[in-house]
Amino acid sequence: MLKNYEDQAFTQMLKKSLLKYWFFIGIVIVVFAAFNFPVIGAIFKEWNLLKIAIFIAFFITGLQLDTRTIVDEIKNIKALSASLISSLILFPLITFFLANLLLENSTDFIVGACIIAVAPVTVISGTVLTGLARGNIPLSLFICISSNFTAIFTIPFSLNFLLQFNQNMDLPVLAMIKSLIIIVLIPTILGRLLRTSIKTYIIPYKKLFSIFSQLIVLLIIFNAISSSTSKIADTGHKIIFIFLFMILLHTVILLMNFGISKIIRLNRASTSAFTIHTSQKTLIVSYIVWAGYFASDFPMAMIPPISYHLTQMIMDTFLAHRFMNLAKHEIT
Repeated sequence: MLKNYEDQAFTQMLKKSLLKYWFFIGIVIVVFAAFNFPVIGAIFKEWNLLKIAIFIAFFITGLQLDTRTIVDEIKNIKALSASLISSLILFPLITFFLANLLLENSTDFIVGACIIAVAPVTVISGTVLTGLARGNIPLSLFICISSNFTAIFTIPFSLNFLLQFNQNMDLPVLAMIKSLIIIVLIPTILGRLLRTSIKTYIIPYKKLFSIFSQLIVLLIIFNAISSSTSKIADTGHKIIFIFLFMILLHTVILLMNFGISKIIRLNRASTSAFTIHTSQKTLIVSYIVWAGYFASDFPMAMIPPISYHLTQMIMDTFLAHRFMNLAKHEIT
């Protein structure tokens, strides 16, 4: 009887752990699959399956976008301006400087670091973590919307500016803008327009939408690794160095954004939202840029974006709990 109880307790604990950490378990699975079945990645590429999935992901983002909640934040010009300057100007410049200083002999990694640096903030995780931190969710949403729409037009120019110093590139700016509008902006607007008539029907599927977005991230990781397995194997310990570099970079960006929030005198809730969300970057848009314009010449350039994505998820979860504890003390 006791043994049965212990077995049940162990099963429950295992089930709870699998549900809690399924995404990280999924990363291990897709990395293993990418090295052993790279042909699947080629099939995804040939049939544009990942592009279709990304289009659907941004359509779902539009469906969940309740713009009414951010009306009050429109007056907060200083927070919006600071978030755009930090995310789309200061972040890329700091990354470019650190990458050229510490990744001097790794062209793919420098290019990859620049790609993630010019990307907009995350769509979902930044707001989720802001909620966990008991932060200002409307401000978080405002930062998300403004950054993603602005970045569509700034990414090509920013990359062209940064990479010309050591790569002498002349990127097709207009083609990149067109591609981002088609894959990111149009499905988001379509989803937002449709939301008005079906918003009551999509509420039960909110968790499934979140899972779908995380599955897209897993597919991106799989596709990026499967397309360059031999070169990744050759880099060996350099992958560890990339993760250490991203930990350093994200720490610098978090400290910078926390400092900016204090300079512009945001309250505790808005400081949490600003610090967390402005420091995060979206892997999906980074993949669109890499797959469309850099994959053939720089096959390992997606390693830094993947590393930064994982780094921000782990570090910002701990930070969100820290902000949450501060909020509890504030209440008491």
